[in-house]
Amino acid sequence: MKVTFNFAGSSDLATQIQQGAPADVFASADTKNMDKVTAEKLIAGTPVLFASNTLEIAVPPGNPAKITGLKDLTNPAVKLVVCAPAVPCGSAADKVEAAAGLTLTPVSEEQSVTDVLGKVTTGQADAGLVYVTDVQGAAGKVEGVTFPESSAAVNKYPIGALAAAKNGTLATDFIALVTGADGQKVLADAGFAKP
Repeated sequence: MKVTFNFAGSSDLATQIQQGAPADVFASADTKNMDKVTAEKLIAGTPVLFASNTLEIAVPPGNPAKITGLKDLTNPAVKLVVCAPAVPCGSAADKVEAAAGLTLTPVSEEQSVTDVLGKVTTGQADAGLVYVTDVQGAAGKVEGVTFPESSAAVNKYPIGALAAAKNGTLATDFIALVTGADGQKVLADAGFAKP
């Protein structure tokens, strides 16, 4: 099976699918964007959850701003970057901010978690709110600071075959791979939690 991936923020991918972009499978970093696609009956059957993820603070190596927790991100001297609210990591950031009773003032809101990481790794930001998996995947380029408030926004990741899939059988096989033992091991190794 040859799989061609298209990576982007889940909100961007949902919009592309709604506008007729050819795809066989949609995997979202949250249920909200999957719901947009299923509401238009663009998913065949019912999506299934395949993983979950929580936020972590990404800082440059050595943590020069000395970030120790979420409250440190409220310091006006800290250049914070987050995802835009329409993007799952931005929605999660809003939830943890509200749960903690804090007001974060980011210098930038990005369209993807990759863009947030880019701002941190290039020194344009002192900290960024990203997922645990992103910190793990960028090992050596960033360090992670965990914070207990992250439990207020655990993102659950659904996957589903598109109703217009040209390769419906392969789409179903791919979903079975992702949700099966082998796929779950790969996801766990990348830092994802069970759904």
